[in-house]
Amino acid sequence: MISSFKAIALVTALLPLAVFSCDGQEENIALGTLMRERVVLTATANAIIIGLPVAEGSEIAAGDILVELEDALQQANLEVAMARLAEAQADLERMQSGARTQEIAIAEARVEGARAVFEEAEATVTRNRQLLETGIITQARLDQNVAARDAALADFTSAEQSLNEILEGARDEDIRIAEAHVRAAEAQVAAERTRLEDLTIRASRDGLLDSLPWNMGERVPMGSPVAVLLTGDRPHARIYVPEPARVGLTIGDPISIQLDGTEEVFEGEMSWISNEPAFTPYYALNREQRSRLVYLAEVALPPEAASLPVGVPVTAILP
Repeated sequence: MISSFKAIALVTALLPLAVFSCDGQEENIALGTLMRERVVLTATANAIIIGLPVAEGSEIAAGDILVELEDALQQANLEVAMARLAEAQADLERMQSGARTQEIAIAEARVEGARAVFEEAEATVTRNRQLLETGIITQARLDQNVAARDAALADFTSAEQSLNEILEGARDEDIRIAEAHVRAAEAQVAAERTRLEDLTIRASRDGLLDSLPWNMGERVPMGSPVAVLLTGDRPHARIYVPEPARVGLTIGDPISIQLDGTEEVFEGEMSWISNEPAFTPYYALNREQRSRLVYLAEVALPPEAASLPVGVPVTAILP
């Protein structure tokens, strides 16, 4: 046997449906809830939460810091990228500025030294060829002298080419390669700096901080929601339109919305309605049918509904 309290509650819950049923208007009722746009901000790395500067339920503005993630590792990555950029820039500057006076002097000295060695080796070969004719030295000894002369000539030629390379400076191709290395290093620094900045989760829009799913000190997986915002200047009603009433509704139709617990009616208009039907959710069932097709729709409310709380059940009177 149902207690009197439960009986009263049941009658109260079914009274609106009974009234509309008596008027033959039950098909012109849609049930739903009051909603706002939700913005979910996610973790940009697998990191520990080290800061939650704003409490749940607070009004926030775009750019406000909501969650701070540990950034020591990313700070180190940024410093490594900056060091590589400095190295690439120094290499490019060295190529563009050319050799220093001291480097040119060293190369010239090497050329002179190699020339002296070659000239001495050439003189030795000339002298020993004459000695070979008189039989003072052997052919093997002369062959050794010729080999030493050829090696000295090779060293002399190499020193001259090195000097010419220093005097002419870096090739255009080498400079373009060094410039490409600098651009790549700059891009890496920008990427690492962005990753570092992303560890500070900021509000993307003005609104209300509805939820902070994680606590201080917890490690959050990358991609997990860390802050949920309710945005928009006013709520809207998300309703479930019965299938028989769908054919008569279009975008812009006036819709009357009444909140549970109040007699006040807000005049809104249909802003969106789904083209695909769905089954009635458990909280939108009527007393006669437990399963039927409905169409999810949204009703824009007037400015005076801006202060209404979200999540409240509503009843929509369809035209």
